[in-house]
Amino acid sequence: MPHSPDSIQYAMETAQLLREPDRRIDTFGSTRFKFTMLSEPMDQVGQVRVRQGEVEAQKPQIIRPGHMGGNVELEGFQEKAGEYLDWLREHDLEPVFFQYGFMFKRGRVTEELVHDSLEAVRDRVMEEVRQTGDPMLAVMEGVDDAWEVSLLKFAIEMIGKSSDINAFDFKRKGLL
Repeated sequence: MPHSPDSIQYAMETAQLLREPDRRIDTFGSTRFKFTMLSEPMDQVGQVRVRQGEVEAQKPQIIRPGHMGGNVELEGFQEKAGEYLDWLREHDLEPVFFQYGFMFKRGRVTEELVHDSLEAVRDRVMEEVRQTGDPMLAVMEGVDDAWEVSLLKFAIEMIGKSSDINAFDFKRKGLL
C-alpha cells in the first residue's frame, strides 16, 4: 500500500539511528551493512516488531559532467553560474559527483514480534550489540508500517558520512 507524503515525512522525522556502524561505505568495493529495526505496531499495545536484515551499498561511481554530454543543467540560476562552470572546465576544475547505489536484500529480512515494551526491547538489543561489537550493524527505531523509510534515511545518512572519505580515497589514487 502506497504511503501518503505526510506519512513518509512523519516516518523520516521520527526515525532514529540508535547505533550507527563503525564503518563507512567502501570507496572501491561494495559494503554490506546489517540492520536491526525496532517499531511498535499501531494496533498492538506492549509489542515490538524486530526486523533484521542487510542493506548493500554498491561502490561509489565517479560522474563527471563531461561524460554526460558536457552539460550541467542550471535551472533557475543566472547566466553568471554558467560562466563559472565554463571557467571551471577551462581550468580542469570541473565539478565531480558521486553516484551511490543501495540494494535491499529483502530475502534476508527476518521479522519477530516481541511481547514487551519498546524500552525493554531497545535495552536488550543495545546490550547484545555491545557484547557482539559488530562494526557493520546499525540499530534503528521507526514507524512500523513505513519502516523502509527509516532504512532509506539510514542509507542517505551513510552517503553523507562517507562522501568525504570516498573523495579523499579517489584523490589519493589519482582518480579525481
